[in-house]
Amino acid sequence: MASTGFLGRLKQFDAYPKTLEDFRVKTYGGATITLISGTIIALLFLSELSYFLSTDVREELFVDTSRGEKLKIRFDIDFHRMPCLYLSIDAMDVSGDHQLDVASSVFKTRLTLEGKIIEEKPEKIEVGGGVDNEEEGEEVGGSPSPITAIDVKDMCKSCYGAETTEQPCCNTCEEVREAYRKKGWAFNSHQTIEQCVKEGWTDKLTEQLNEGCKVTGFLQVSKVAGNFHFAPGKSFQQHSVHVHDLQPFGIKKFNFSHTINQLSFGEHYPGIVNPLNGYSQVPKEDPETGGMMYQYFVKIVPTLYKKLSGSELKSNQFSVTKHQKIARAVAGQSGLPGVFFMYDLSPMMVQLTEHRRSFTHFLTGVCAIVGGVFTVAGMVDGMLYHSTRALQKKIDLGKAT
Repeated sequence: MASTGFLGRLKQFDAYPKTLEDFRVKTYGGATITLISGTIIALLFLSELSYFLSTDVREELFVDTSRGEKLKIRFDIDFHRMPCLYLSIDAMDVSGDHQLDVASSVFKTRLTLEGKIIEEKPEKIEVGGGVDNEEEGEEVGGSPSPITAIDVKDMCKSCYGAETTEQPCCNTCEEVREAYRKKGWAFNSHQTIEQCVKEGWTDKLTEQLNEGCKVTGFLQVSKVAGNFHFAPGKSFQQHSVHVHDLQPFGIKKFNFSHTINQLSFGEHYPGIVNPLNGYSQVPKEDPETGGMMYQYFVKIVPTLYKKLSGSELKSNQFSVTKHQKIARAVAGQSGLPGVFFMYDLSPMMVQLTEHRRSFTHFLTGVCAIVGGVFTVAGMVDGMLYHSTRALQKKIDLGKAT
């Protein structure tokens, strides 16, 4: 009896009283609303599940205390009207470190004016003989060809006054240009230099005049403010001034219209945005001499990305401000035609840390979805049911009268 009394009192706390099956009314409208609400619940549940399974990335900001690190700059840029033979890539920073005419980590690919890659003929240089053209399958001997083999007896050719103890010989036209650059001399007499004549350097300049160039690669620089740029001509230091030699080209106009396919200042991490990727720049006006000087002022923010596994990835985010002006290079006014990236580093570092989302929040969200949809669906069903009954009663009364 005591247990029966207790159970009876327990029933008083039932917040969900049930009605008999005989008193329940099922309608087509109620069935339709049930199916719609069930579909909505399923979609919202899947959305909540997807959100729960994703990674939560939290941001923190603190002072960057790292020292002595290097900054790796990756780039992939198409120059639509600038030949590869004309382009020079230089990097310098406020610490006095200069990298002139970088070639070891930079690759140049010749392009047509339509942006298609020009396939160059593979040629093999035979020491003491002619040039073996693999495409035509024949050996050319005797008379010198555009790329002439170096005679074994003549392995040390003149640098035309630019010899040094480190470089006493110049066996190619490029070596002569490099020796002139190190001396700070203008390379304006290539027609009289034997190596350049044999290699057909003048013919190459003429051949590539109406071409573009795709430049890919990377630069390793100190983690201090600095700049790197793409400009015409070999560069050298003269009286502590950075100079580009434009005389060998014999032209007064340089078109540096370009497309930045990719530019990054560190490793890729999930969610990173490089604002210059896919950016194109074409001059609105075509100057009679010189060309356009494109300047990108970049502010780099060091970033540390911590994964769930515990591994860390050091990278950088950046923002950019763009500016351009006409540079009268031949007249020595208003700078040099080219593409210049001036970068500076923020003293603050952003730390991004991956976290798993809370399971209790997931359960709370699911309960809110199910309860909220069923509550709203019940209200809609009740309104629809009672309004239908009231309308039916009015119709029946009208028939009776």
